[in-house]
Amino acid sequence: MSDPRQDDATGQATPAVMSHGMGLDAVASSWPALTLDEVARLLRHYPQVGAVTHLNWHSPRPFSSACVADTESGPVFVKRLLRAIRTADELMDEHRFMLHLRQHGMAVSEVLQASDGSTAHADGDWTYEVQRVGKGVDRYRDATSWTPFVDTADAAAAGSALARLHLAARGYDAPARNIELLASGFTLFNAKDPQEVLSRIGDYIQQRPALADYLAQRDWQQEVTRVLLPFHARLSPMLRGLTPLWTHNDWHASNLLWQAHGPAAVTTVLDFGLADRTCATYDLAIAVERNLIGWLALPSTAVNQRGLIHIDQLDAMLDAYEAVRPLSAPEAAALPALLPLAHTEFALSELAYFHGVQKSAENSALAYDNYFLGHAEWFNSDAGRYLLDHLQQRSNRNSDHKNNPQES
Repeated sequence: MSDPRQDDATGQATPAVMSHGMGLDAVASSWPALTLDEVARLLRHYPQVGAVTHLNWHSPRPFSSACVADTESGPVFVKRLLRAIRTADELMDEHRFMLHLRQHGMAVSEVLQASDGSTAHADGDWTYEVQRVGKGVDRYRDATSWTPFVDTADAAAAGSALARLHLAARGYDAPARNIELLASGFTLFNAKDPQEVLSRIGDYIQQRPALADYLAQRDWQQEVTRVLLPFHARLSPMLRGLTPLWTHNDWHASNLLWQAHGPAAVTTVLDFGLADRTCATYDLAIAVERNLIGWLALPSTAVNQRGLIHIDQLDAMLDAYEAVRPLSAPEAAALPALLPLAHTEFALSELAYFHGVQKSAENSALAYDNYFLGHAEWFNSDAGRYLLDHLQQRSNRNSDHKNNPQES
């Protein structure tokens, strides 16, 4: 694999960048940081940007290298991914969806075109994209997934923005993506029959050699049957009420830019790396899973785990969402059924990355035992049942309102 690491134009070595780890502590980045020389070479393919003068921030996200670069035409966001994670064509799937959203009034990052007309640039083992820095303040840029909003006002702002995104996404009918690594989709459990679910998971594994290699040592069929299929049984009757829709699938506060002054408001939506054709309820489940459950604190919190659930922010987010785009009765009913399964598909693709690319036995075990199985299994705990019961009560109120609107 070629390595873009080198001294930059000032003669300084590549900066040491710490990234988010799999727990609460930062770790050394898996990928070399972008350098001034590397960004300068890349931006020759984007003549409208002009010369780069300075790199002023490096992202701590763990699966890529990214920075904000000052240029003659203003700041741009530059991201580099291993080509095995995303090819240029796969990146442009995201960019076409983003363009659709922009054309339908949603404030999302503007992706720039290279001189050949493409919005992604491949170079050796790497794939790059360049975006204009969006409007707003990046107040959560150092926050990890699975950490909450600062308050209910931000939760509500995120909820209303997600509803607007779902309205803007209507009419975008591209097929679901086919990505091997680091993908968030709703294909494995979107089947009525449990045997069909097992068959889909088996096919998914066989299409990913690293995943098949790791799971050859695990009785995954038995573990899926024991842990996941009971949740699928609750979801299965509701699947027909879920309309396919392209969605964001990584709705966390750190993927949003925020109004600097005045009431809390989302000004730009970032990072469509996991966007795919799922459904609105799936995207809402991901938003709950990413922001409102303190997963990273679970190992150190043996009792009273209800305190790790941010119920006030959950209600604020969902109330604001429904003020813009009311959930149908089937969508509201499906949310507590889908939530325990929302992270499973990403966890499998993450396992393929950890075992096949990172070669980390520790992170591979974490992805399978803690994320793929463990997150779902947690919903059988007191705290997990408390959260699902709360969502079920919201669904019941939703249904009662639909049946008796004059009583509201």
